[in-house]
Amino acid sequence: MTHPASGHLQRKARPRAKKAGLPPGTLVHVGEQRVERVRIGRIRYDEQHYEEAELSVTDQLAPTAGDPQVTWLNVSGIHQIDVIDTIGKAFGVHPLALEDIVHAGQRPKLDDYDQQLFIVLNAIQSVDDQCIEAEQVSLLVGPNYVISFQERDGALFDPVRERIKAGKGRSRKMGADYLAYALIDTVVDHYFIVLERFSEITERLEETLIQHPDPNAVGALHGLKRQMIQLRKSIWPLREVVSGLQRGESPLITDATRLYLRDVYDHTVRVIDTIETLRDLLSGMMDVYLSSLSYRLNEVMKVLTIIATIFIPLTFLTSIYGMNFVDMPELKWRWGYPVLWLIMATAGGGMLYYFRRKRWL
Repeated sequence: MTHPASGHLQRKARPRAKKAGLPPGTLVHVGEQRVERVRIGRIRYDEQHYEEAELSVTDQLAPTAGDPQVTWLNVSGIHQIDVIDTIGKAFGVHPLALEDIVHAGQRPKLDDYDQQLFIVLNAIQSVDDQCIEAEQVSLLVGPNYVISFQERDGALFDPVRERIKAGKGRSRKMGADYLAYALIDTVVDHYFIVLERFSEITERLEETLIQHPDPNAVGALHGLKRQMIQLRKSIWPLREVVSGLQRGESPLITDATRLYLRDVYDHTVRVIDTIETLRDLLSGMMDVYLSSLSYRLNEVMKVLTIIATIFIPLTFLTSIYGMNFVDMPELKWRWGYPVLWLIMATAGGGMLYYFRRKRWL
C-alpha cells in the first residue's frame, strides 16, 4: 500500500565556510545554482503606457531621476556575482543588502536603508505530493522602482505581470510601493496553496493510520511534521516583515498601500494559524496511530481469548476420556459417543451465547 508522501523541502545545505573571515559586504554566492545564466527582465509602466523588455548587464538598468513611470526589474538567478554587483552599483544598493541577496537561505526580514527598503522572503511552491520547493526572493523598493531577485526562472510572479499588462485593478495607477505589496501578496497566497495540499495529505494519512496502521504511515507522518517545522520557520518572521512595512515610517510606503499591507498581514496570521493547527493534528495523529494499533491488537487478543476459553471445557472432557482406565462404563454404552458430542456442543454454544449477551463479541 502506498501512503501520502511525507514531502521534502528542497533546499540543499551548502557550506558556509568559504565566507568565514571575509569582511562584511563581500559578495559570495551561497546556495544552489538553479539557472544557467542570470536573466534580467524589465517592465516599465504608468496608467497609459506599458513596456516590457529583456536586458543585458550592459544596458541602462536604473531609471532616470524623476521618472514618473514605475520600473520593475526582475532578476532570475543570483549566482553570477559580477551581474549582481553591477545591478547594485547602478541602483546604489547597500553592500550588506547585496551580500544577503546572493546568500540564499536567509530568514525573512526587512531592512530600511533610507532611500531603499530591502525585503527578504521565502517563497514556497508545491511540486507534487512528494516535495515542496523553497526559494529565496529578495525585493529592493525605491522611490519609483522595485527590483526582485529570484533564484530561478519561474511563474511565481506571472499573475502580477498579467495584471499590470492588462491594466486591471490599481496596478497601473499606483506606485512602486503597491507593486512591492502585490509581489509580497503573491508569495503569501502560495502558502495557502501549499497548505491546502498539506491538509489533503494529512486527511488521507489520518484515514490510513486509523484503518491500516503500519510503519510506512508513521514515516510519512514524521516527514509531514518536519515540513510543518520548515514552513513555520519560513512564515513566522514574515509576519514581522509585513507589520514593519505597515506600521513603519518610511516615506517609500504610502498610506494607501498600508491599507493593502494590513490585508496581507491578516493573511499571514491566517497562514500561521493553519500551520499551528496542522502541527497539532500531526502531533495528535501519533496518538491515533498508537491507539489504532492497540485497538487492533486488543481485538485479535479478544478473539484468541474467546477461542481459548471455549475450548477449555472441551479439552477437559476430551482429556478425561483420553485416560487409559480399564473400567469406564460410558465407553461400553451405546449412546456414550453422541451424548459426549452433545455435551461438548452444548457447552461451546452456551459459552458463545453468554459472550454475546455480555457483548464481548
